[in-house]
Amino acid sequence: MPPSATEQSVLKRSIAATVAIGLIGVVFGVLSGSASILFDGVFGGLDASMTLLALLVSRLIAGEASRRFQMGFWHVEPLVLAVNGGLLTLLCVYAFLNAVGSLLSGGHELAFDWALAYAALTLAICLALLVYVRRANRTIGSALLALDVKSWLMSCLISAALLLAFLVAWALEGGPYQAWTPYADPAILAVLTALLIPVPASTVVAAVKEILLVAPAELDVRVRTAAEAAVAKHGFDGCRTYVAKVGRSQVIEIYLIVPADRVVGSIATFDAVREEIGAAIGGEGRDRWLTIAFTGDPKWAE
Repeated sequence: MPPSATEQSVLKRSIAATVAIGLIGVVFGVLSGSASILFDGVFGGLDASMTLLALLVSRLIAGEASRRFQMGFWHVEPLVLAVNGGLLTLLCVYAFLNAVGSLLSGGHELAFDWALAYAALTLAICLALLVYVRRANRTIGSALLALDVKSWLMSCLISAALLLAFLVAWALEGGPYQAWTPYADPAILAVLTALLIPVPASTVVAAVKEILLVAPAELDVRVRTAAEAAVAKHGFDGCRTYVAKVGRSQVIEIYLIVPADRVVGSIATFDAVREEIGAAIGGEGRDRWLTIAFTGDPKWAE
């Protein structure tokens, strides 16, 4: 099975599980009166819609380039990651503000039996999907699946924290500290959302860097090293290198400055240099766009 098909099948299973958890969260949130459970359900629904969008992008990337999109659809991937991470960040911020408001207004009561059942059920599902998607992405290496792993990790943390908080609040019920139980739900929601905000925010930052074509440091060093080695070995006057990472694609342009008085042999000589540099850079495949040009005038390399 090709990597793209595996990626899509994993995303489909993730979508199905996320939709199920979202529906369960909404139902149990209403039954228990828990804002944190409702947040978990809404988070799951939003995550499912974003994962569905990721699946569509995965299919686009796996397909052939068209006449209108001659360089493929790699550029769509960071756009999806930015939108996905941005929406999840906004949801966390909104939930955090609501939780703080609830704490200031005295909290609210909730049915702990429904809350505990929901937290235990969703934690089991989230852990199973986290292990499944992470294990699958070890061989696939997909940025979309990597974001999905983060989403399942966030869901696991939410469910585990909810379960712990509800257990503590349930244990306090009927005792001398019962007056604090209304604060359990908004307190854990505030803490969770505050801790979770950096996770999707970091995805947004990374995606924006790709959208803006910020050169990845590791790729830039690797390409310059390979080009400069070719300059030293074959007696060129210098080189210029340009790199960018857009989604899973690597766009690399190398210009080698040939001495003006150099006698050019067959084109096979230059092709051999291309092969040598390409092998030194590594990562050959459909996701690597490598252009190596030769010129005697440095202005064509600028």
